[in-house]
Amino acid sequence: MSRSALNLAALSTVAVPGMDVVDVRPVRSDGDDDVAVVIDAARRHWVVRSPQDAAAGARLEAEMVLVGSLVPLVDDGTLPFAVPEPAGFAPLPEGGRAVVHPEVPGRPLHASSMQPGPGLAAAVGRAIAAIHELPAALVEDAGLPSYTAAEYRERRLAEVDEAARTGRVPARLLRRWEAALENVALWRFQPTVVHGDLDDEHILVAQNQVNGIVGWGEARVADPADDLAWLLATVPPEAVESILEAYQLRRTEQRDAHLVERALLAGELAVARWLMHGVRTGQSDVVDDAVEMLLDLDQTTSREGAAEDD
Repeated sequence: MSRSALNLAALSTVAVPGMDVVDVRPVRSDGDDDVAVVIDAARRHWVVRSPQDAAAGARLEAEMVLVGSLVPLVDDGTLPFAVPEPAGFAPLPEGGRAVVHPEVPGRPLHASSMQPGPGLAAAVGRAIAAIHELPAALVEDAGLPSYTAAEYRERRLAEVDEAARTGRVPARLLRRWEAALENVALWRFQPTVVHGDLDDEHILVAQNQVNGIVGWGEARVADPADDLAWLLATVPPEAVESILEAYQLRRTEQRDAHLVERALLAGELAVARWLMHGVRTGQSDVVDDAVEMLLDLDQTTSREGAAEDD
């Protein structure tokens, strides 16, 4: 169920006893939760998240277990950024709990305007590498998904098969995806902890550094390429080099020869998942948007393939 700003403000005072709320910003939804920022009498900003249903509540609980285990790693410097540390919980009448945490300071990253060099681009690379160096047990102990490389490849194959059955994916694009998924060498990687939902809104920056990373609900043990896919699609190519260089220097695992190739593929398959989201939810506008994106992607990859053959 959805809650008003006043409802969320009231929940914050239950979760954090003694909180004196003087203002609350309008409620927004992140897909699973109603979210509001409340301001207390000391002008501190707090985020209140209330799950919209039981499934969202279970995901929020798992996320908070994981984030709670990350806090000591922030404190000791293992993670070079802040995370949303839970300050308290408030029971909901229908079951489940709302959570309150201090707002992580920083502004959303503007990936499309990132510049190359040792500044922010390198900081983003180091931050992602630090996530990928985390012990897998942190995710597994929180009850979040964990995959082997073979299992994850099978998962991707299933996504492509499901999208193909809609008849909306261009045949040439399907052949491209199937060839990549059948190339077993491409999928010999060491699974790592991944954030799973990195984007401009979830990476917060200040003073040309990564100050915080939020939105850990999609974390899992899987393909590290997933956390790089959105960057390769958004960041200017010259800045991508700085990100990848800093990332590789921070990793302790042997260099993954096919990391970038899988990241590019993951970005393409995200469009197929967008199509399936529209199909499952009956949102024709989402389906139409995904189909247009698939047609554009088909034309782009076809031109790139022709250029490589010349």
